[in-house]
Amino acid sequence: MAKLSLMDLAFFITETESSPKHVGGMMMFRKPAKAAADFVETAVREYVGGNDDIRAPFDQVIKFSRFSAPQWQQASQFNVDDHVFFHTLEGDDFRDSLYPLIGELHTPMMDREKPMWEIHVIQGIDDNRFAIYTKLHHAYADGVTMSSILAKSLSTSARSKKVAPMWSVLPNRRVENAADGVSIMKALTKLSGQSGSYMRSTLGLAKLTTQLALEAMKLTKNAVAVPFKANPGTPLNGHVVAGRQVATAAVPMEKVNHLRALTRSTLNHIALTCIDGALHRYLEDCDADIDEPITIQMPVNLRREGDDSMGNKIGIVLVELARKTTDPYERLREIGFTLRNVRYQVDGVPPASVMAYTVLLGSFAQLTELLGVDDKLPPLGNTLVSNVPGPRKPLYLKGAKLEEMYPISALTPGCHLNITLYSYDGRLQFGLVASSALPKLEVLSEYIHDAFAELEEAVTPKRLGN
Repeated sequence: MAKLSLMDLAFFITETESSPKHVGGMMMFRKPAKAAADFVETAVREYVGGNDDIRAPFDQVIKFSRFSAPQWQQASQFNVDDHVFFHTLEGDDFRDSLYPLIGELHTPMMDREKPMWEIHVIQGIDDNRFAIYTKLHHAYADGVTMSSILAKSLSTSARSKKVAPMWSVLPNRRVENAADGVSIMKALTKLSGQSGSYMRSTLGLAKLTTQLALEAMKLTKNAVAVPFKANPGTPLNGHVVAGRQVATAAVPMEKVNHLRALTRSTLNHIALTCIDGALHRYLEDCDADIDEPITIQMPVNLRREGDDSMGNKIGIVLVELARKTTDPYERLREIGFTLRNVRYQVDGVPPASVMAYTVLLGSFAQLTELLGVDDKLPPLGNTLVSNVPGPRKPLYLKGAKLEEMYPISALTPGCHLNITLYSYDGRLQFGLVASSALPKLEVLSEYIHDAFAELEEAVTPKRLGN
């Protein structure tokens, strides 16, 4: 039996009914021409496969013991049919009816007595379209891993009618390096499983702590973002409540790349500039705008190149976005400067140090949530924004084209909103998930589109030349 890593265990011991720790993905397909009446069910059944096709850890549950560390264990009486569900939409518009249903499905905790993954197939209203919503506990994998699995399991050809079970592309390894590669008890006393890297990891954590102390004492300026200093007086923050809502936005990647070339920026620079502008406008609508920069939590991928093992290998860093401004280009430049500092911070220490730093900050934030004081203290950050890379070319399921794909993540303590970026087939897509306490989530998605248009206008060659 594989031992549970420290990062994976954290997702179990910190979840509650109002703050479950599962992630999801929403895929919207268009049926091929002249598809049979049973096309969707047949394609999905082939895609999911039978009991014998499921591979670890998706046929496993967590075994908790009083005398040993938690471990992955083969589930008894496993039946794949217990994990696949079919739904029919009602209403006038496919998308307008789909989003509330996804929010409902994303709300409840998952049953720990069986492997914690579900596949929901959604049809109705539009005879030419269907959606698949996947849901799994975060302990099974991080977003980068699941995105890679879903992309590899679909076909790159519209003509291909062969469907291999999605589990056939799973890596053979679960975890292998940094703090995730050791047992829980060992991880509590060492930040890495290798004695040679223990000292480097400890020194790296000390370096991160020193950077925060210097910034907190104002001996450095904007070198790093200090945790628990975000303005708590906005609708973005407070005690997370049950109920989830979903919204999306998307912009053409061709336009994003044009802006990148004009401004010598990265995709993250462009995306965060749009999110920052949209959030300030949204907060103005709520009579809760702030003068200081919005602080986001941003996951960073700690995998080495070529590492396709399962499990979670991510860290969380804090990023202060731009000071309040009406100039999108000024906002872009300031965010670019901040992200360069973050990159130096992460690259300057071993991955195990970043992971330990993440666990320490996350544990404190989670403690405030469990004690019910997270709406009385400053939050770790105002929201969380992550970027999951996706395939550049279109994908197909038995000839059905995958038109859109959006990650739907979990909420962090004290934050009512999570935004995940996902690039796919010439589009930069924004998946927004929020608790039921956040008002008018769909308006925020509209403001992301508006902020992108404003940035385009601000960085035209004529404007840049002035």
